[in-house]
Amino acid sequence: MRKFLTELRGKTVMTNDGQILGLIENFVVDTQTGAIAHVLVTPGEDVEPRLFPNDASGRLVLPFKSMRAVKDVVVMELGK
Repeated sequence: MRKFLTELRGKTVMTNDGQILGLIENFVVDTQTGAIAHVLVTPGEDVEPRLFPNDASGRLVLPFKSMRAVKDVVVMELGK
């Protein structure tokens, strides 16, 4: 399945065990290779941002390679 990055912005992100992390805000791209390196997620109210890597704006910085499913929500496999 192919998706445009603009289609993913604003989608809910959850872990593979069902924890809602927040909403996709943006992506980090490696300018030398063109590969997507990270997904930037605005954390939800129930998320403790200190438990995840984050940037100076408080967004969660999640590895793009952890993205497992994209449907109504984006599922990320974290901590394995």
